[in-house]
Amino acid sequence: MLWPVTENEHVRDRIDTSRPHTARIWNYWLGGKDNYPVDREAGDQIRGIHPGIGDYALADRQFLGRAVHHLVADLGIRQFLDVGTGLPSADNTHEVAQGVAPESRIVYVDNDPLVLAHARALLTSTPQGRTDYLDADLRDVDAILERASETLDFKQPVALMLLGVVIFVEDHEESYAVVRRLMDALPSGSHLVLSHTITSPTMPDVDAAVAFWNEHGTPRLTQRTPREVEGYFDGLELLPPGVVSCSRWRVDVPEGRPEPEEVAMFGGVARKP
Repeated sequence: MLWPVTENEHVRDRIDTSRPHTARIWNYWLGGKDNYPVDREAGDQIRGIHPGIGDYALADRQFLGRAVHHLVADLGIRQFLDVGTGLPSADNTHEVAQGVAPESRIVYVDNDPLVLAHARALLTSTPQGRTDYLDADLRDVDAILERASETLDFKQPVALMLLGVVIFVEDHEESYAVVRRLMDALPSGSHLVLSHTITSPTMPDVDAAVAFWNEHGTPRLTQRTPREVEGYFDGLELLPPGVVSCSRWRVDVPEGRPEPEEVAMFGGVARKP
C-alpha cells in the first residue's frame, strides 16, 4: 500500500538528528531548509574537501529536469517511477512532467523518514494526473512494483528514475541486479534515467570527500567508474550523448562558449527496446 503520510504516527521517531544524513546534506547544498546543524556542519566539511560539491548537486538536479522534460515533451512518456526521491525541492519530477503533460502519473519511492514526513505536503499533483509516495527501500523490488501498480499502468511505458540512489548498494552485482529486475518488469518503450557518483584519477578530491562521508555520515555510498556506470544500461538503447557528466547531458551551450565543467556525477538515459 502507499503510505498516507498524515496517518503514519511514527515517522518523526525514525529521524536520527545525531548523525548527518545524505538526503539532508544534499538538501543543504541545494539551498533547502530541511536539514539540521549536524548536516550543515558535515556539508561544510565535505565542501572544504571538494569545493565543487555544490555544482555537483545542482548538476544532478538540472539533469533530472532536462531528462524528464525530454521524455515527456519529445518521447511521449506519461508515467514515472522515481526511486530514491530525496527531500522535495524545486523542479521535482512531477512538477516538470505535469508542467508539460498535466495527465502524467508519478510514484515516488524513498526510505528516508524525513522525506516521508514532507512528502504529502510537498508532492502534490494536477487534477488530471496523480502523484503518490511509497515508503520502501530500493532493494524491495517486488514491493515497489506491486504498490506502484496501484498508480501506474505497467502495460504502458514507464520512466524509471534512479538518480543518485544506486550508490547506496555497495555490492556491484547486487546493484546491477536490482536495476535489471526493475527494468525487466517494465514494457518495451520504457526508459531508464540513472545518475551515479564516479571515481576518476582526474578528481582525487571527490574520493577524499566520499571517504570522509563514509566515516562520519549515513548511509555509506559507493563510487563507480564511468564504465561501471555504463553497465547499468546494458541491453538498453542509450540516448545521445550517452553516459556523461550530468552537467553536459543535452545541455544547450551558446555558440562560442565552452562546455560546462565536468562534475563527479555521471548520468544517462536509455530506452528499453
